[in-house]
Amino acid sequence: MPKMKSHKSAVKRFHGTGTGKLMHRHSKRHHSMVKKSPQCLRRLYAEAVLDPGKAKALGRQLPYGANY
Repeated sequence: MPKMKSHKSAVKRFHGTGTGKLMHRHSKRHHSMVKKSPQCLRRLYAEAVLDPGKAKALGRQLPYGANY
């Protein structure tokens, strides 16, 4: 049986933690940032944990986990 291929864009966008959670970056932080408050920008630059339901669907795209 050949190796399964990982979805390369998913590999670039998500990474796993030591406890098995998937982390992702926030969107809306590349332009039109003058009108956003500093508190909003700090929140957007922090990584967030992916929802469990979405993580289950993402598992099909990352058959060997998210740590590459």
